Amino acid sequence: MTRTDNLYRLTSLPLSEELNTVLFQSKAIRIERIVSAGQVSGWYDQEENEFVCLLQGEAELTWEDGTATKLVAGDTVIIPQHKRHRVSYTSSEPPCIWLCVFWE
Repeated sequence: MTRTDNLYRLTSLPLSEELNTVLFQSKAIRIERIVSAGQVSGWYDQEENEFVCLLQGEAELTWEDGTATKLVAGDTVIIPQHKRHRVSYTSSEPPCIWLCVFWE
């Protein structure tokens, strides 16, 4: 089956919560589009590795050691499993569009 979609097509804004859409999932991999518009997160300690690409907007990840990584559109980062982090900033104009790939 062929599936088409547009990663930049958004529902109405502003978003009261992050919008998370699973684009593909198998036993080995999960691909998600996440849309953030000013939301931040608590601490993540994930069982999976994560490849992150920020397609639009600006964001900041804060690591357990207190350091931070600022991201702009086009930036990528690989987060190893169990590397504690949180999303400490997301822009709302434009909203952040993330493409995330998870695997063990």
